[in-house]
Amino acid sequence: MTWEIPKYTKKEIDQAGNILKDDTKSEEEKEQALEVLDNWRAVHSYPMHVFKIRLKDKALLVDSNAVTVQRLKRAPAIINKLKRRYDGRRPSMNLSQMQDIGGCRSVLANVSLVMKLYEDYYDKSDLKHEKVKVNNYIAKPKKDGYRSLHIIFKYYSDKEGKKIYNDLLIEIQIRSKIQHQWATAVELVDFFTRQAIKSNAGQQEWMDFFKLVSSAFARIEGCQCVPDTPLDERELYLQIKQMEKKLKVINRMDFWTKGFQTFDNIEHKQEYQYFMLTIDFTARSVTVVAYPEALGEKAIEQYADAEKRFKGKKEYDVVLVGANTKHELEKAYPNYFADCKEFITLLKKIINKYE
Repeated sequence: MTWEIPKYTKKEIDQAGNILKDDTKSEEEKEQALEVLDNWRAVHSYPMHVFKIRLKDKALLVDSNAVTVQRLKRAPAIINKLKRRYDGRRPSMNLSQMQDIGGCRSVLANVSLVMKLYEDYYDKSDLKHEKVKVNNYIAKPKKDGYRSLHIIFKYYSDKEGKKIYNDLLIEIQIRSKIQHQWATAVELVDFFTRQAIKSNAGQQEWMDFFKLVSSAFARIEGCQCVPDTPLDERELYLQIKQMEKKLKVINRMDFWTKGFQTFDNIEHKQEYQYFMLTIDFTARSVTVVAYPEALGEKAIEQYADAEKRFKGKKEYDVVLVGANTKHELEKAYPNYFADCKEFITLLKKIINKYE
């Protein structure tokens, strides 16, 4: 495929970000700023692809069933992140500084394999790319319950034609299967209740519920529990049971997943580079368009067009993810297929343990 090249300076990119996070700006100004954002996001595709190939190869050496995918951050998610920093909740951020516009993720069977992958191939890495930062949210979970291992790299190449991507930031996420089940369950609830639990802007009861469940999952994995949750297992599990009953979590998830339809153009013997998913909450369906490598540039263009088409329409969501097969796609993003069976199975074990 033909890889997108940068069209704007960092000053222009940051100016665009400032416009997008400022609600006083005109629609015309925002449309022009979105064009800059679309290009800036698209140029992350090449370094993201490079990191994804290595991550997948190394993950499979550690766990033959590891699933590795890549994704470009959704434009609404980028803008919301800029706004959260802009409103004083956290230090202000420039668009050019955002570390997770392009990201790769591997999901492995357990925490031991997660740490083996990190320690064997990323901790003392001989990569020419600069390791900028490591956030070990397994050893020190976020206050909202999020647990995973994040590594931020700054891309570097001395090859002609690739130097234009130097200094772009790519985030690598490595997480266990149980951590992945928790994270995708959060996203599933966000989808169907139109909340923003993932961004710490959801209903308090739901955020408290997932915080407690994350601590229970951490206990199961023998890991550090989430701050400000009960240290006693019985007390923790009974609180989860009480909140599950109040929120009707299992009943709601069962309802959301029943009758959810998937439409796609996927040929199962072919390998792909990207999948674009359009979720219609009213019709309870997801439409999947698969793109082989030769159409990678078209996928990114159509993704940007779809985001503009569905802007402001809360009954729709659209996302572009990089995976080679439908199996990888479904394993890495079960929330987009309204699939939370594994999360429910674990949750039932927790709420049934103590009477």
